[in-house]
Amino acid sequence: MKVFITGSAGFIGFHLARRLLGEGHTVFGLDSFSPYYDVNLKRRRHAMLAAESAFSATECALEDRARVTEAVAAFEPDVVVHLAAQAGVRASIDDPLGFVSTNVTGTMHLLEAMRTHRPQHVVMASSSSVYGTGSGVPRRESESTDIPISPYAATKKAAEVLSHSHAHLFGIPVTCLRIFTAYGPWGRPDMALLKFIGAIEAASPIDIYGRGAMKRDFTFVDDLVESIRRLIDVVPGQARVSALDSLSPVAPWRVVNIGNGSPVGLLDFVETIERAMGRKAVETYLDMQPGDATDTWADIALLEELTGYRPATSLAEGVERTVRWYRDQRG
Repeated sequence: MKVFITGSAGFIGFHLARRLLGEGHTVFGLDSFSPYYDVNLKRRRHAMLAAESAFSATECALEDRARVTEAVAAFEPDVVVHLAAQAGVRASIDDPLGFVSTNVTGTMHLLEAMRTHRPQHVVMASSSSVYGTGSGVPRRESESTDIPISPYAATKKAAEVLSHSHAHLFGIPVTCLRIFTAYGPWGRPDMALLKFIGAIEAASPIDIYGRGAMKRDFTFVDDLVESIRRLIDVVPGQARVSALDSLSPVAPWRVVNIGNGSPVGLLDFVETIERAMGRKAVETYLDMQPGDATDTWADIALLEELTGYRPATSLAEGVERTVRWYRDQRG
């Protein structure tokens, strides 16, 4: 396959590109190398991919419509995996217009580029944030997502809706991935796990928001990549696979949750990190931050039905592997 990946220098894009290159596919990456977090980390990821002859890339923002269109036309992909986005609930509150520019307008530029050069399948990252506030029960793809509680969530929902209209009007099959709290080696340093690991290593305090009452459905990156890889081959068609299928009634389009299917309390999460590091954390308890959900929990029955795969890496194993990677990187 020829696979076009946006956000190829990002955490998930890097791991997915490595997997596809290892299988012998040709990968083209597009990334803006935005300074939202350490650009050097992104360049290190891309340099590892560039060591493979089947990988090529361009540095380009999704907001640059002409260059996005040119890149898609030149590569003529069989599959497009759209992972590039401005991420972060709290950052979106500070800069909502920037998030709309990248996540909505940028996504529209990519969708428009594919009107002329139609791939066989578009797989695009959404987020568990579209579900809004926690409900204490697994979130299913068929439930309403019309009450976002942050600009980030609203932009991801908007991208889903725009992709549906293009799937309907132009017959471009689209699968939207509602990803639940990805973590692992080479991860984003602004995410809780790597922030906590760094602080504990330095004997600095860690901030416990919601006074420890929050829960998250943590998804190890290898499980996430395996899920995406299998879903690439499950192209939305004209008929539902089962009663669980979230396929649109008017378009080759569906949404699929990707999570571990087992929420973990924030304090249990911290204890897991402490065990992996052999050190105790210094904790500072704070109130909930605006835009944060109290809990996330994925119903992954549809993912399993479509792919025969169910993410199963335990939090303890995933955290241990991430701690080892972190310490190896620091020498």
